[in-house]
Formats: sequence, structure tokens, C-alpha cells
Amino acid sequence: MSKEALFNVLGNHFNFDELKILDLFSGTGNISYEFASRGSGNITSVDADFGCVKFIRQTAAEFDFPIAAIKSDVFQYIEKCKVQYDIIFADPPYGLDQSVFEKIVLALFKNELLEQNGMMIIEHSKHTKLNHLAHFSFHKSYGGSIFSFFELHAEAENESE
Repeated sequence: MSKEALFNVLGNHFNFDELKILDLFSGTGNISYEFASRGSGNITSVDADFGCVKFIRQTAAEFDFPIAAIKSDVFQYIEKCKVQYDIIFADPPYGLDQSVFEKIVLALFKNELLEQNGMMIIEHSKHTKLNHLAHFSFHKSYGGSIFSFFELHAEAENESE
């Protein structure tokens, strides 16, 4: 139910077939498969677990999904990545400390991984609060899960020039 609601929100903002997607803490790849099934053609899934990465690669090959599965620590990937994405989705383990969730958001913006007018979504429990961070836009609650949305809008600087 929460995944369907998430994609309803995203569907109101984006045309999926034109997007570059980054799925962090991808696990078995469910979110990546959802983007692929909706026509996204450039999806990168990152997880530190070799078994998860192997599973994503096998499933992507079986269904001919355009998913590049990368085995990496998420923070190392963020530091080294030079690609910008239209949508970044992160689903870290709920049990991590609040500061780790904050660090993910801050690192993504510091390293400029989000395209202008892009959206970053982080899934977390109701005990984690992220609405105080820069670029926070809104959140949606679904049972015990919360999706916090962050947006990077084109700056109004161009208007003042």
C-alpha cells in the first residue's frame, strides 16, 4: 500500500521514462523494479550486501530491466559518485540512529547528486524526524512508515540577473 501511494505521488511530478533513478539501500530491489516497470530506463541500485546485489542483477536480467546493481557502502558511493539523478530513493534500516538518516540527506545534497527540480525520498519510521533539514518539502505517513520528500528547485537567482 505504501509503495503504491509513493508512486502515485511521484507520478504526479514526473514522467518516469525520462528519469535517472538512484536506489540506495536497495535490498532486494523492489523500488528499482517498480521504476523499471513504469518505464524508467536508467536505474542504479546500491547495496552493501553481495547477496542482494546478485539477486537484483539476476532479476533485472530475467525481466530485461535497465538496472545497474552496485555493491558498495552507500556513503562511499555518495562520496565517489559524479552522476546526478532525477529521483533518489533511500531506505536505510529503520534501527539506525537519527544522525545517520540526517547524514544521508546532507551527503546527497553536499555532493550535488540531485538534479535541479529533482526529488529525494527517504523512508523511515515515525521516530525519525527529518523536516528540519534543508530542502525538506513534505512527508507522507503510511502505517509505521514515513516517506520524507526533499526537493531541489531551480534557484530564483536567474530571475534577479
